[in-house]
Amino acid sequence: MPTLPPERSRPSEPEPGPEPHQYRQAAESFGSDAERYDRARPRYPDAMVKRIAAAGPGVDVLDARDVPEVPDVLDVGCGTGIAARQFQAAGCRVTGVEPDARMAGLARRLGLDVVDVATFEAWDPAGRRFDAVVAGQAWHWMDPVAGAAKAAQVLRPGGRLAAFWNVPRLPPEVAEAFAAVYRRVAPNSPFALRAAAKPAPDGYRALSAKAADGIRKAGGFGEPEQWRFDWEWSYTRDAWLDQMPTHGSLTQLPPDKLAEVLEHVGAAVDAMGGSFTMPYVTVAVTAARAEP
Repeated sequence: MPTLPPERSRPSEPEPGPEPHQYRQAAESFGSDAERYDRARPRYPDAMVKRIAAAGPGVDVLDARDVPEVPDVLDVGCGTGIAARQFQAAGCRVTGVEPDARMAGLARRLGLDVVDVATFEAWDPAGRRFDAVVAGQAWHWMDPVAGAAKAAQVLRPGGRLAAFWNVPRLPPEVAEAFAAVYRRVAPNSPFALRAAAKPAPDGYRALSAKAADGIRKAGGFGEPEQWRFDWEWSYTRDAWLDQMPTHGSLTQLPPDKLAEVLEHVGAAVDAMGGSFTMPYVTVAVTAARAEP
């Protein structure tokens, strides 16, 4: 598993409009179909989950009975608990904070301790401390400096902040078909613009750079690093269409437009034989809480 060297943020092309964390309506739209979100969204590489879980300060500490401490993980923007359940399976004790009551409700029904329905920036930790603060597909919905400052507040010395994203890498023929569909059906959709722009990993470079810059500006951390994990997943036509409405660019489309998008995308997948393999890159921006 390669580790990318730390890199300073570089100037990027100007982006119109507000920053992602200012799109609160989009950020809190995923609960409109929380069950679909939990069912259809991809999981995260086990190698990444284990590496983050092993990096906390509590892992190597033994208590009076010579039993290893259980790492305490705070999952911010935990959604339905997709990442949280993976950290639980890796032996962690996980607490969630989630701004959408519908997502938080499902996460609780699925066994996650969601302590508050709140944005992370406004959340009152009430003195709680954690070995790791993680955010899967969520950090770009937070103010990068305020979020990092809150993470520094709740992490134990040596604890780790890790914000990570699954980055799909559509095969060229699939990307071309999807770009044409989105340009025709929803030309102003972010999906249409994204599909016609740079390859997906490049599209996340700006988010990664902003996360790293926010950590540096907040202070209290060592130099941010980027970790990269490559994996792939096969989608049938139905499985791909099932996850599409869970993306922020589609959650707010009128039902007739969404149905049209799904119809055309489904036809494109049918033309390729009814399924395709999606290579994913999971990118994690991570930094350790500095010692006092």
